[in-house]
Amino acid sequence: MTSAISQDADTSVVTLNDTSTSASSLQGGEFALLVEGAYKSYRNGSAVREVVNDISIYVRPGTIHGLLGPNGAGKTTTIKMLLGLVRPQAGRFEILGYEAAPEVRRYAGFLPEQPYFSPHLTANQVLRVIGRTLKMPKAQLEAQADKLLSKVGLEHRGKDRLSSYSRGMLQRFGIAQALLGDPKVLILDEPASGLDPVGQRDVRDLIKGLRDEGITVLLSSHQLSEVEAVCDEVTIVNRGRVAAKGDIEDLLKVAGQVLVTAEGDASHLPERVVAIAADIGNDGSRWLISIPEGSTRAIVDALDDGGFRVISLVPRRESLEEYFSRLIAGSNGVS
Repeated sequence: MTSAISQDADTSVVTLNDTSTSASSLQGGEFALLVEGAYKSYRNGSAVREVVNDISIYVRPGTIHGLLGPNGAGKTTTIKMLLGLVRPQAGRFEILGYEAAPEVRRYAGFLPEQPYFSPHLTANQVLRVIGRTLKMPKAQLEAQADKLLSKVGLEHRGKDRLSSYSRGMLQRFGIAQALLGDPKVLILDEPASGLDPVGQRDVRDLIKGLRDEGITVLLSSHQLSEVEAVCDEVTIVNRGRVAAKGDIEDLLKVAGQVLVTAEGDASHLPERVVAIAADIGNDGSRWLISIPEGSTRAIVDALDDGGFRVISLVPRRESLEEYFSRLIAGSNGVS
């Protein structure tokens, strides 16, 4: 497992990748990552706190899969159980189709939420240390280090001490070190945490580029807009349980509603449209009208009669932030 060293006590010991076997030769199942029925609890005297209770995650090869949930929902603990950094009490864990034993876990790259890199070392020095741990030949290590720094936009900063790096640069460097050894699976825990909008965009573009190269990414994040922009599928957890999972577009569709976009009189809509619409908005140049699915023909006719031009009709979808807030409130018993 290629990895930064985490400041968390649970991740103070990390097994690193061995490059003697091709990761691509290990793909033996339907899922690149599989967690099934994971369970973990902690005891404090007579009280038992269930941190993870029957969580299952299925990540298809070549996709970006989001793992979402409020603080304390069990996301990081689940990741650590998959990587062998926390001992599970129950569950099935697979990487590249094989049981996640130490010799298999090493083929997953990992960036923890709070990585620690020695600030007095340069980027090149840190990569060399990790590469030697991976038993990479010197020539291969040098070539891959240069390639990875270029990939994350740090090609001219390899000789600079990490103490001179910004937060965004350190996050991108963290992704670079996790890619040493050419893992086919990358697990990222809050990679955009604390970054400004430019830094978030850089990390987002980098993750999308990794998917284009065939690398599977499990992305745990609180940045809902970023998850919505890059993820193919998501698993949402709350209070240690799975609250929802599936294709992100399917989850965000509002059942039974269509969003109509139309141009025309900016001051008002035909009365028939107002009477039927579930929701109406205007962005200054276009009308955005949410309607019941069975009313499409009537709305289009009313808009045509009123001199409006219908631009599009698509299934209505809510933002991930809207969906997430509604889901978590519902599972917490908030109406």
